[in-house]
Amino acid sequence: MAAPITAKGNLAAVPRPAAARRKAGGKWGIFIRGAILPALILALWQLFSATGFISKQLFSSPLLILNQYVELTRSGELPHHLRVSIVRAGLGFVLGASCGLILGMLVGMYRRFEETVNPTVQMLRTVPLLAITPLFIMWFGFGELSKVLLIALGAFFPLYVNTFLGVRTVDAKLFDVARALEFTRLRQMVRLVLPAALPNILLGIRLSLSLAWMCLVVAELLGADTGIGYMINDARSFMQTDIVFVGITIFALVGKLSDSIVKVLEARLLRWQDSYKG
Repeated sequence: MAAPITAKGNLAAVPRPAAARRKAGGKWGIFIRGAILPALILALWQLFSATGFISKQLFSSPLLILNQYVELTRSGELPHHLRVSIVRAGLGFVLGASCGLILGMLVGMYRRFEETVNPTVQMLRTVPLLAITPLFIMWFGFGELSKVLLIALGAFFPLYVNTFLGVRTVDAKLFDVARALEFTRLRQMVRLVLPAALPNILLGIRLSLSLAWMCLVVAELLGADTGIGYMINDARSFMQTDIVFVGITIFALVGKLSDSIVKVLEARLLRWQDSYKG
C-alpha cells in the first residue's frame, strides 16, 4: 500500500510496528529481565550472611567473594589461572569440535560410512568421562596433553551428533537440484549441506562449548598445578570458601560469555530462518 500523504504533500507519520518498538529498547529490557533473578539471589544471600542465617564458613558472602576477586586480580593470580584455563579449553574445543564436525558430515553424507563408524561412536558416547579420565592420566600423564584430549573428547560428541542430525534433516529435493546442476560431492557439502544444517551445527557448538568447560573442571581438579580448577581445589584444602566461589563464578561467567557469542553468531547467520520466537 502507498503511504498516506498529508495536505502539504509530505508523507504522514506512520506508526512503527510493535516489532520495531520492541527492538529499539529490547536489548536493555532483555538484560534487565535476565539480571533480576541473579540480583535477587545475591541480595538474599548477602542478607542471610549478614544476619548469620547461613554460615559464612560454608557459604561465604557476595561481598567477601567480590573482595577476593579484587585481591586475586591485584596479585595477578586470577589472571594467570584464567589465562591457562582459557587456553586449555580453547585448544580442546577446537580439536574436538573440528573432529566432530568433519566426522558428523561424513557420517551424514555417506550411509556406508555411517554403518561402519556410527555404532562405535554411539557406544563410546555412553561411557562416562570420569571413567575414562584415569586412563588418560595413565596414558598421557598429568601434563597438558591429557587435559586437552579429555576436553576434546567432551566437545566432540555434541557437535558430532547435531551435525549428523542436521545433515539428515536436509530436504532430499535439494540434492536432486544439486545433481541437476552437476555439483560435485564437495560442492554439495559446502553450498548445500552446510547452510541447511547450520541451525543444528550451531546448537552443537553451544553444547560442545558448555561440555568443554565442564571437562576442563574435571581435568584441572584431578591433576593440575595451574588453572581455575586447581585454584578451586587448592582453596578447598584450606577451607577458603570465598576463593572456591570465585572459581565457580568465573566458570559461570566465562561459560555464559562464550554461549552469548555463539548466540550472536546464530542471530547473524540464521537471519533467513523464520521460526517461532516465543
